[in-house]
Formats: sequence, C-alpha cells, structure tokens
Amino acid sequence: MSIGSGRGKTILFGEHFVVYGMPSVAAGISSVTIAKVSRTDSPGWTIDDRRPAVPGYKEKKLNEQRVSIDNIMQHVCVDLSTDGVYIELEGDLTCASGFGASAASCVAIARAMNEEYGLGLNDDEINRIAYEGERGYHGTPSGLDNTASTYGGLIWYIRDLSGGPPKFETLRLKKPMYLVIASTGLTASTTEVVGDVRAKKEKNPEWFSSIAKDYTILVHKARDALFSLDAIEVGKQMNRNHELLQSLTVSCDELDNLVTIARDNGAIGAKMTGTGRGGNQISLAPDEVTMIQIADVLKKSGAAFVQSTTFGI
Repeated sequence: MSIGSGRGKTILFGEHFVVYGMPSVAAGISSVTIAKVSRTDSPGWTIDDRRPAVPGYKEKKLNEQRVSIDNIMQHVCVDLSTDGVYIELEGDLTCASGFGASAASCVAIARAMNEEYGLGLNDDEINRIAYEGERGYHGTPSGLDNTASTYGGLIWYIRDLSGGPPKFETLRLKKPMYLVIASTGLTASTTEVVGDVRAKKEKNPEWFSSIAKDYTILVHKARDALFSLDAIEVGKQMNRNHELLQSLTVSCDELDNLVTIARDNGAIGAKMTGTGRGGNQISLAPDEVTMIQIADVLKKSGAAFVQSTTFGI
C-alpha cells in the first residue's frame, strides 16, 4: 500500500476581480485528503470514499469522480488492463463547495500512484496530472485549485485576458496563520453571479473601475502584509475586500451575518470567499485559541459547516 495527500484551498483575496485580470491570492490550507492505493488482481480501479462530506456532495460528484480518476490513470501511464488498484480516500478535509476537495483528491491519488509504482514524478508533474483529473470535474479548470493543493503556501494568480495560460506564483510564509471557514449552506450559480457582475460593469464602467482601483491597491497591500506576517494588516485588507464585494452585490445577508459574528468574537479579518450570494465565509484569527473560539461561536450561530485550519506554509 502507498499513501499520498493533497491540501484543500480557500481564496483569501480576489473573488470576481480575478475575472478581469487583477491578482488573486489563494491559500493551500492544512486540511488534507489522504489517498491509499493497493494493487489488486482484478483489472481497472475500485474506490472506497470515506472522506467527511456535507450531505449529498459525494453522490452529486460521483460521475465526475469516475471521469477524473480515469483521467489520472491515463496520465500516470500505468497499465490497469490486467492488474488493478484499490483506492481509499479519507482525511480531515471535508468535501464541500469552495474547499478544493476535488483537486485535493486528484493530487492525493496522483501522489499515491507515483509512490506505489515508483514513477519518480516531481511536484510539477503531479500538478499537471492533478489538473487532468480536475478536468473530470470542471471541464476546463483554471488550475488554481490543483496548484494550491500540490504546493501549499500561497498562490498569487493572474488570469491572462488574451486567452493564454494564467500566471501562477507560489509563495510561502515563515509560519502559518489561523483561519476559520464557515458555510452558509446556500449554493449560488457561479455563471449567474459572474454574469450579473459583468452586466453591472458594462452598464456603469466608471463605477466598476473605481472599485477595481481600490481592490488593486488592496491586494498588493495584503501580499506585503502576508510576507511580513502582519496579521492585523491582512485582516484589515480582508475586511476592506468584503466591503468591495458588497459593493459588487455578491454578498448576502447570511454571509454578512457570519462576518459580523466572527469579527465580534475575535476575528481580526473576515470576508466572504468564492462566488458569493451563499457559499462560504472566512475568518482570520490571531492565534489558535481564538480560532477555536470563533469556530465554536459560528457553529452555535447556525453555520451549516465550520472548519478550522491553518495556511501559508
């Protein structure tokens, strides 16, 4: 048996703005998916998926998961026509929208296959294979999730508006920061929300340009603060980022409520993350004790799901 792991991810800065070529910062979090691979006498692959998950997640993703694993097996170039593999998935990363769970499983499986068959793949090659696995879930993924899952740390991401490959820069902090991720339990259509923002931008370009200018300044301040481990400044920029996303009308009462509760209970920064109008909220804590405190309060306040984690290393 061989074992591989892949990290979850969250977006710290840049939702929606990244669509228009502005930088985004994502983090590979400490919560992971573990894959165990054992050889079998039967051809092909079988799987036992024991990952924790929000209700209905794994059932909804089942067909996509099959395509994803087929893609991984094809690109690791292991012949499963006579002998096969048995895959076990587990770990402390809960499968929920916005956590990069699919990418984490792709990275974990690719790493376990690499170890089991002595393929000698480096992280760049693992990342490339995980991207192919992600295509089973997302068609044409950005590559952000599998990159954060493979390398950890922080990912500075810029979309190429001319249609070329996006720019990824992997960054790493000297010590981790503490984060709480909470779910509203609401799911919004990314296509619809992004389309709505685009329509507002086209109707009032000056309005969007002013917000985008503020964001561009903000994200560079946040990057500098992350490198200097200035958590207070990072939190300040998270709060400002949330205000700008509110201006874009992509937050909602449920997200704003979680943000307020987190800030009132020790968070030094809190904002929505991801598509918005539902989905997840993140809170930056100054230390582990406060992280646990924030998580407990959010759970008691009705968040559909809460996960405490670290990021940056």
